Amino acid sequence: MKTATKTFEDIGFKSKINNELEKNFDENLKDESFKVLVEKLCVPKEKLIKYNSSLEESSKVYKHCLECKNILDCPYQMTGYAYLPKIVDGNLTFGYQACKYRKKLDMKNNYLKNIYLFEIPNEIKEANINKIYMNDPNRIEVIEWIHKFMNNYPENKHQKGLYLYGNFGCGKTYLISAMFNELAKNNVKSAIVYWPEFLRSLKASFQTDFNEKFEMIKKVELLLIDDIGAESTSSWSRDEILGPILQYRMQEQLPTFFTSNLDKTALEEHLGNSKDGIEVVKARRIIERVNQLTDEITLISKNLRK
Repeated sequence: MKTATKTFEDIGFKSKINNELEKNFDENLKDESFKVLVEKLCVPKEKLIKYNSSLEESSKVYKHCLECKNILDCPYQMTGYAYLPKIVDGNLTFGYQACKYRKKLDMKNNYLKNIYLFEIPNEIKEANINKIYMNDPNRIEVIEWIHKFMNNYPENKHQKGLYLYGNFGCGKTYLISAMFNELAKNNVKSAIVYWPEFLRSLKASFQTDFNEKFEMIKKVELLLIDDIGAESTSSWSRDEILGPILQYRMQEQLPTFFTSNLDKTALEEHLGNSKDGIEVVKARRIIERVNQLTDEITLISKNLRK
């Protein structure tokens, strides 16, 4: 008899608890943020009631996120993440979810992972196709070329690259880097190397590090050799480094870009003058590969560094 009485008491107690939970849940539904949050879950009320306290806390977070204007306004310990409910395999769970500002920031940072930069100024990392200096008719040809390349690249990944030469500070590197940054958002891998320093780095590298750098530059989807012609020419840099890189990229039809203060005639002369004397044929061989790989545009424009 005592056992039966105890059972009825337990049932009554549980019923009272459930009624209290339902009452609190219904009270919370009067809050618009709470109501919207639970409606998005599409879960029966009897299941949601069990998570009333957690849902109440999440609805406060959800409300703040709806009104948030900037990730810098985030008050939570994990900036840009909100502790919210979601359905996993039919079950209601709670976990940290990235807000729209965090996702946007992560997307921005993730595309930078697609670009290898070697001894390149910070401003180049932020090069933006929408911030290109346009107020100069001398820049129209190269800007049109860049937009044509970008528009065609998804369907034609074996286009010619560009040999862009001109005066100091006219934005040659910025223009091509802005294009690379834009394409990186579509998961296109690229490398931008300041050629004189890259050669010095290779020469000082141990074998494993040397091979990794060399192979990456040789095989990357898009390559910009920045400031070619500014390096000290040697047979090693021309015949053992530059030549094989260009030969491979020519065979594989990988778009290759160059910036220089020298036109190709002056570059050929520069490459022919090494510590080993005048080597016209070897320099001509390099220029022939450059010709196969690129179109050529001259950019004489305002010095933007001043």
